[in-house]
Order: sequence, then structure tokens, then C-alpha cells
Amino acid sequence: MPFRSHAIGCGSYLPSRIITNLDLEKTLDTTDSWIRDRTGIAQRHVAADGETTSDLAVEAARKVLENAGLAYDKVDLIICATATPDETFPATATRVQDRLGIRQGAAFDVQAVCSGFIYGLAVADSFIRTGMAKNVLVIGAETFSRILDWSDRSTCVLFGDGAGALLLQAQPATGAEDEPGILSTHIYSDGQHHDALYVDGGPSSTGTVGHLRMQGREVFRHAVVRMSEAVDEALEENGLSDSDIDWLIPHQANMRIIDSMAKRLGLPSERVVVSVDRHANTSAASIPLALCEAVEDGRISKGDLILMDAMGGGFTWGSALLRW
Repeated sequence: MPFRSHAIGCGSYLPSRIITNLDLEKTLDTTDSWIRDRTGIAQRHVAADGETTSDLAVEAARKVLENAGLAYDKVDLIICATATPDETFPATATRVQDRLGIRQGAAFDVQAVCSGFIYGLAVADSFIRTGMAKNVLVIGAETFSRILDWSDRSTCVLFGDGAGALLLQAQPATGAEDEPGILSTHIYSDGQHHDALYVDGGPSSTGTVGHLRMQGREVFRHAVVRMSEAVDEALEENGLSDSDIDWLIPHQANMRIIDSMAKRLGLPSERVVVSVDRHANTSAASIPLALCEAVEDGRISKGDLILMDAMGGGFTWGSALLRW
């Protein structure tokens, strides 16, 4: 019997500490208006001293399991998408597994930077479709504040910390046109663009954590093109058109990129989920954070067709179509 990945709940967590653009004005040669005009960002959440990526991920995981009403011992796979793990190893997902008291199944991380959640969905969907897992917890969690150079105004104003999670459950596929679940996922990468967005450190190169480095214009140029390609692939595979999409949830990196994607799809602003103004770029956590917000406030309802897409360092990019 073929299976389909149904989304049965979501959960999110944001650190309590907030840094506004006005706060950054005090330490950087920048202004609130400059940041808003170029990025759409007004503030970002930043993890407290000692607060780790797994701390954020655990809180998001607990919320999604509570919202879904699923017992912890029913989870048989945990996938954590993160570029800021607690440690080089073991996987942050295993820390989450332990703290949730889950003693069965498997747990591992995926690393595709800002595309990480889409990659995680692709992996989870494959496990479910092949019958290897029944209840999969997909988490995007980041503490990017730990890898920022807070004296570099071109990068530190862009990012924030947070975690979001989606619980997928295997359900028999009915073949109905309006059947809920993941319709398809599409993931890609092109390693030749490494130098446009990377962290200048690592255990095998420098032995240090390093800081995020970015060529902003180059990333922007590729983001619009690659994310559009991933969207086209998703629509074409499923025989859909732009008008079939109820909600666009793009990676929350920059308001200009989000506006470009919406305009290309012909979607009005009220059908695009935006959280970048309050969360900034939370990398792998940005899409699940935005998704959870729209579900919790009632914008997304049963039967809605959701298009998610992202691009991140590597370059990596991808899309996912989900009927709620």
C-alpha cells in the first residue's frame, strides 16, 4: 500500500531576547531605516548565553507533539536541519531525541543551510513513502548569532535565532485530487558558488568555528533565479499553475526576494506568509517558523495548497508542495 506524508501539527520557539535595529545603531555604522529599506527587517531574536540550538529545537518539538496530540514514543524518526549544531558531533537531533525521552527509531541532522528544512522534508517524505517511518519530526533550528561577526554591518543585521518543527505522519494514499500531504519535494545544489556564502572556519580547516561571510549581491541574484526554477519544477510535476497556490512560504531572507517571488507567481501580498520583519533570517528555521505562525493565527486552513521554497549557502536550493 502506498503511503503519503500528512502534516499533523507544527510548533515553534523563539528566544526571549530581542535585538532591534535601533539597538544595532548603537554599535554599528547603520540605521534602522537603512536596514528596513534594504531587507525589511526590524528586529531579530537572539539566543541567551548558554542557550543552544538543541534547546530551541526541543521547545519546538514539544509544542508540535502537544499540538498534534501524539505520544513521544510514537516518533520513529527525528531530522534536525541546522547549520549551527551544538557540537561537531554527535548530531543535534540525537540531543533532541534524548531530552524528549525517545528511545526508539533514529535521529540525525541535515545540513543545507537556509535550504535545510526543505531538504529535511524531502528526506522525511522519502522515509514515509517507502514505509521506513510512520511519524517523522522535521525540525529547523539555528543559533546563527553564534557565527556572526557583530562588527560586520553587512551580515550581522540580517540573521536571527529560532526553531520550527513539523510532524509528518504516514497515511494510506487515496489518490484523491484534494488529498492532504506532501505532493512533491525538489532539492538541488551547485558547489561552485561556495565563496558567495560560507563560514570561514571548521574543524578540519582552521580548528575554529569561524564567522559567516557573504557576497550579498551575488546571493540575491542567484536566489531569485534558483528559487523560481524550483517553483516551476514543483508546479510542472504536479500539473498545477500559479493560480492553484493558496499560500507562498518562502525562505525569510530578504523582503526584496520575497516580493520578487510573489510577483513572479502573481500572488497578492496577503497570500504570502512573511515573518522576516520580526525574525530576520533564521536559516533552516525560517520556513517552519513562518508556517507555524500562519497555522496558529488561522490563515492556513485544511485543504490549502502551500508552496515552500528556499536557497542557501553551497549553493543549495529547493521547493516543496504541501496540502494542509
